[in-house]
Amino acid sequence: MLAGLCNGQGRNNTWLLGYNTGLNEMSRFVFDTTAYTYTQETRQMQFYGTEATISDEQGNFLMSSNGVWIANANNDTMMNGSGLNPGYFVNSFPNGLVVDYGNIILPFPGDTSKYILFHQTESTSGIPSNELFYSIIDITMDNGLGGVINKNIIAYSDSISWGISACRHANGRDWWVFTNRDSSDVIIKLLVTSYGVSSVAQQSLNYLPWAGGNSTQLSFSPNGAKLITTTYDNPSSKNSYLVISDFDRCTGSFSNTQTIQLTSGSYLWGLAFSPSGEFIYACSSGYLFQINSTTLTVDTVATYDGFISGFPPNCCATDFWSMYLAADGKIYITSGSSVQHHHVINYPDSAGVACDVQQHAIPLNVWSLRAVPNHPNYYLGAADGTVCDSLGLNPVNDPQVLDNTFKIKPNPNNGKFEILYILPQGESGILEVYNLEGKRVYRQTLPPWSTLQTPDLSHVENGVYQAVITSGGSRASRKVVICH
Repeated sequence: MLAGLCNGQGRNNTWLLGYNTGLNEMSRFVFDTTAYTYTQETRQMQFYGTEATISDEQGNFLMSSNGVWIANANNDTMMNGSGLNPGYFVNSFPNGLVVDYGNIILPFPGDTSKYILFHQTESTSGIPSNELFYSIIDITMDNGLGGVINKNIIAYSDSISWGISACRHANGRDWWVFTNRDSSDVIIKLLVTSYGVSSVAQQSLNYLPWAGGNSTQLSFSPNGAKLITTTYDNPSSKNSYLVISDFDRCTGSFSNTQTIQLTSGSYLWGLAFSPSGEFIYACSSGYLFQINSTTLTVDTVATYDGFISGFPPNCCATDFWSMYLAADGKIYITSGSSVQHHHVINYPDSAGVACDVQQHAIPLNVWSLRAVPNHPNYYLGAADGTVCDSLGLNPVNDPQVLDNTFKIKPNPNNGKFEILYILPQGESGILEVYNLEGKRVYRQTLPPWSTLQTPDLSHVENGVYQAVITSGGSRASRKVVICH
């Protein structure tokens, strides 16, 4: 199955999925801003819930982890990449952990040769973890395939729920990393700088905590201003709530926590923001909710339609589970059981049913279970003008930044070329190409985390065209020469 052309979007362009049914048949999505390619492949690494992937800024795939080991770009075990998360749980699940959102890979602050993987497992008593670990990868080792130089370092030790998230610090370089203390409203905050894990702090978010053993998706809005998570009142009633807090990327502090009850008698699973941050999506197994992030009004935009997915004899319900805001601006939804179809929200920035939820619309032809990549907004820059903008990185609120960074290469070209640019902070953009008569021949949306695109104008005639990017109050244009 193919949708559009495959152009590297950047660090968040790859989603691996599938697990072993005896033939190692698995698959991957590779996204750009408008479409994806879907290919089946033979691969050793399997995914049951825990998944981290990362590419370089040009979209070249670098590594992945399923919580048990780390694979390199060739899908082989990375040098010193085995033996993650020591303990009984990995021994029980040697092909991949079932911990939802249980790991995340971040570029190491201030060192382009290194990456840091945060990861967790399960305690002997159930869902909570006893430690939050991290491991450090040097991507220059093994001829560029990478090697693990420090492994299973304990960053925090306590009873913590499943789920790790991260948000770029307001200085545009460092990272905040988060997890929740189990049976508590306390969030654990780690600051990762060029020195490594520099501080660990805690904060109560002031909401009714769950009764214990929770698995939740911690999700930040694309601009880093809000965090969403979930809670429930007790295991018997399973009344579940969306938790929304404002976040200060400079201080790492949360404020203005609000809760909204979305279900009675069922847990909430996946969470995601729309690309603009205007809407929040949350789901139980049977219902998909859309929440306006400003007014907090709730709309039920889909109810599980009963579809059963899989080879005959049919296996499992394609209900709702994990959510993934992909680089094409759509939200993809997995199921809680092994299935061969995924759901998609085609227009997540549209209100109500106009968001266009398409259930089981994506046939996979491989078995997939729950796992989605845990990608923060890698391209969130410095909060320009704040006290924390001390490094002079990515001055994206400068009116000239778009014009200063907009480049086209090669130029002239045959209609296929790269554009490089920096958008104003937190803003999406639009690329339009016009001929000399002023007629528009091409248009595409640029999401707020995007810095590199590869438009395809091979269908237009030879000539000189004007490429224009508009974003917020900024505008930049360049001539592009097409010569087939």
